[in-house]
Amino acid sequence: MFVRKKPNKSGLISIQIIDKSSGKYVVRETVGSSDDPQEIEHLVKKGKQRIVKLAGQVSMSFDRDKELEFVDAFMNSLDTFYLVGPELLLGKLFDEIGFNTIEEELFRHLVITRLIYPVSKLRTVDYLFKYKGVEISVYSVYRYLDKLHKEQMEQIKQISLKHTLSLYDNALSVVFYDVTTLYFEASKEDELRITGFSKDGKHQNPQIVLGLLVSDGGYPIDYHIFEGNKYEGDTLLPVVDHFSTKYQSQHLTIVADSGLLSKRNIELLTQKNYKYILGARIKNEPDSIKKQILGLDLKDKEYAEVTKEQQRLIINFKEQRAHKDAHNRKRGLERLEKRLKSGKLNKTHINNKGFNKYLKIEGKVDILIDYQKFEDDAKWDGLKGFATNTDLPSKQVIDQYRELWTIEKTFRIAKSDLKIRPIYHRLRRRIEAHICVSFAACKVYKELERQLKTKESSLSPEKAIDILKTIYQVSIQSPYSSAKHNRLVLKNEEQKDLVNLFDLDRNLS
Repeated sequence: MFVRKKPNKSGLISIQIIDKSSGKYVVRETVGSSDDPQEIEHLVKKGKQRIVKLAGQVSMSFDRDKELEFVDAFMNSLDTFYLVGPELLLGKLFDEIGFNTIEEELFRHLVITRLIYPVSKLRTVDYLFKYKGVEISVYSVYRYLDKLHKEQMEQIKQISLKHTLSLYDNALSVVFYDVTTLYFEASKEDELRITGFSKDGKHQNPQIVLGLLVSDGGYPIDYHIFEGNKYEGDTLLPVVDHFSTKYQSQHLTIVADSGLLSKRNIELLTQKNYKYILGARIKNEPDSIKKQILGLDLKDKEYAEVTKEQQRLIINFKEQRAHKDAHNRKRGLERLEKRLKSGKLNKTHINNKGFNKYLKIEGKVDILIDYQKFEDDAKWDGLKGFATNTDLPSKQVIDQYRELWTIEKTFRIAKSDLKIRPIYHRLRRRIEAHICVSFAACKVYKELERQLKTKESSLSPEKAIDILKTIYQVSIQSPYSSAKHNRLVLKNEEQKDLVNLFDLDRNLS
């Protein structure tokens, strides 16, 4: 039998399986037809595979009994078959950062598993047994978390900081600070988990507030946990002071968004000789300052400095931001108009939250939209302010502030890739230990991202981790001695490329 390409009057090529065993050409099957060269080649290959089945041929070059004997011998020599990709690369980074100085092997398992399979501690134990052959109980994990909280949390932070400093020649001049909230499914509050303003929109759930300090590039260097109802502005100084004491820096500039801007924070930062770059709430400035701001005639990406006592106020204008501001205002107004028409608005909605600021009361009962206020807001479209006490040029102040996106990305990594929540723990010490493990995992993730970039790889950390999940190791017992031989099972090019990129050992001991 053979595969034939037969041209048709329609212009298509039919792929047929022809049988000549009887001396005549007999069409056994028509595999398909196409006018696309690639599709035709695919059909030809499909036809050849079909011939093998039709003819009852066996695609083996040796006797069937010898084949089965070979398979049985191999299976008898097979000792273990485990997932090793994560340990190969993430374990290598874990060691390079210095986390291997934490003696407990369980810390290593928890950090790497958080990157590969971020689930509850119970399911983590199940994963470790099924994929790595590590047999531990969930109660052992809980006991270790208690030990981590009591003895190792500061050591883990110090290791992360030391490694990050090594990337910056042991000198940090700028750090970035922001806060996020982590909510709990439980309805019961305690001294830590308290309802408050939720950045996840879960205002009815108990939560904690997490303050995170990162370096340029988004490498986590310190964090602090606060009660769920803590005002985010009151979290800045405790975290900065804690870090400054460890780092012992006299020339540190703190960059944070406008949510951290308060008169008290400015006073405390100044008293403690910290330099700062903060997002400014320019609409809340005194009338004399607002008049100066609105009097500026800035073109796209231009900036200017406004006179203000004790600090510099830099104003920047961007056309793109102006379009976005106008779009958001219009959408907010449309939603208000829709709710007003439906009769769903009442006196309780008249406040300064979001676009509710455009509402007003006329007479005793009528709620109306203040369109003049809406139009007045248009004057501010595209304007952004930056408050600072540094001597940096205005352009550099703006550029430094824009690097705040790195901490937003770090929060995204923690919340999405590492799934820092849901947090299944109830006790404060275990909640804090869980976040410490996630902090260490985030550090390893960022180091993976940095090294991929340094090696000019097109892989994202997420893709690299996905590939690692497919790399297994087989351990074979030699039939000629007591020796065991370990080999990586690399079946595709992306696995081989990743192993070669990081020069990973293919023959593990």
